[in-house]
Amino acid sequence: MTSWRETYTGIVPQEYLNLLGVAERGARWTERVLDAANVILVAEDDVGVFGFAAGGATIHPVDGYDAELMGLYLLRSHHREGAGRALVRAFAGRLAPRGFQSMVVWALKENPACGFYQRMGGVRVAEKTIEVGGAELPEVAFGWKNIRTLCRSDDLRDGLKARLSK
Repeated sequence: MTSWRETYTGIVPQEYLNLLGVAERGARWTERVLDAANVILVAEDDVGVFGFAAGGATIHPVDGYDAELMGLYLLRSHHREGAGRALVRAFAGRLAPRGFQSMVVWALKENPACGFYQRMGGVRVAEKTIEVGGAELPEVAFGWKNIRTLCRSDDLRDGLKARLSK
């Protein structure tokens, strides 16, 4: 929730952000975590968990892509430390042995993470409009045709551990 509020202030209606509830979001993510088909990775340091990556088979299909990074969230205090890159690469590394070939991630067009996905080699492959808090917002998909190009573990830095949480 903190990551959502930090990222989407000024992008989605503030009233929506103010009303985000832990119970509502928690129930949604609990369902995904309990689905054995999904991959959930957690980034933590000596203080505790500061981010996660989650996904599996596509739930918002894009032609030619069989896996989806449904969520990549980091607390702002840990941006630009390599954790996001490490999570994406470790996530792709967990998908490849499960037979997935390609991956897509959807992000609100104004989300600063769009630049991150492009720097990671993601190519804009689709666009749609979604409703968030009563506002119609553009969302873009970034795709990697071959997730094996992402599967490197040498990005994990001292003090950062990406681990499979289930």
